[in-house]
Amino acid sequence: MNKDEAIKLLRGIESEINTIIIGQEQMVRLLLVGLFTEIPYSFKKDKESNGHRGGCAHVLLEGVPGVAKTLAVVAISSMIHAKFQRIQLTPDLLPADIVGTRIFDPSAGTFGVERGPIFTNILLADEINRATPKTQSALLEAMQERQVTLGENTYALDDPFWVLATQNPVEQEGVYILPEAQKDRFSMMLRVEYPDHEDELKMLRADIGKIELKPLFEPSAVVEIRELIRNTYVDERLREYVVRLGRATRNPKDFGLEKISEAVTVGISPRAYHHVLSLAKTVAFFHERDHVLPSDVKEVIPPALRHRIIRSVQAEAARLSTDDILADILEQVPIP
Repeated sequence: MNKDEAIKLLRGIESEINTIIIGQEQMVRLLLVGLFTEIPYSFKKDKESNGHRGGCAHVLLEGVPGVAKTLAVVAISSMIHAKFQRIQLTPDLLPADIVGTRIFDPSAGTFGVERGPIFTNILLADEINRATPKTQSALLEAMQERQVTLGENTYALDDPFWVLATQNPVEQEGVYILPEAQKDRFSMMLRVEYPDHEDELKMLRADIGKIELKPLFEPSAVVEIRELIRNTYVDERLREYVVRLGRATRNPKDFGLEKISEAVTVGISPRAYHHVLSLAKTVAFFHERDHVLPSDVKEVIPPALRHRIIRSVQAEAARLSTDDILADILEQVPIP
């Protein structure tokens, strides 16, 4: 597959999904960016290792019920000939319900493995904050290392392997806040807002039940497009810019950001740099460019970093959101 064929495919996918998901074009675009972004997660452990040790950019979607979070994920999964599993997380769900478990076979006198729904290409963890931290942690190894350990054996997951999770930010009862280590595994956090007035009218006019989404590509196409995106050129000054933006979240005063110096308790980790740069390369590819611009970096900074910053009590009391903090940083930190 060449670049022109890849762009044509991406435009076709985006257009088809927007016939179902009305008024959420930005969310759809960023979801596709997540699918086709290669996030590095490890190194080659031996000379026989094939390909890059990278995977898709996992996405956390936050919004009130009914704004098409789950529908968007299901629509994208229907466009690809791939395995799709959906888990409805609840407080009584156990880690074994996700990753699987070992089962004793009396006739053979040995333990066999019953694989869980995590052995798939696309995994939707619906209402992830309703599961206990113990169950949430069952996703950590799979999201970071693209593998699952059951007993003494470790099983590699298929490529692509993509985790999408939804959560409702309004309800406070019967939910568990995601640990910071869990949130840091998500490359992006998308806040799904209400559509505009005209878009809501279009929803009422559309007969979604009659719309049919047919698969347009194979899982191998995801890997091919990722390889094309990997060749997108990044200037050294842009790498410097990404590092400056990240360090500004940790030491705002060093960048003349006294206004938010008391608002941030913990800034972003170095892992986030790789995510930002990889996402920016994919955004540039979607814009049909073979090089990254500062505007690409600025476009991905809010979704890539908003869930990685821990605000202080003063910031929460003043209702200063992480998006407000990032907006100040983007305005103040100059491009090298």
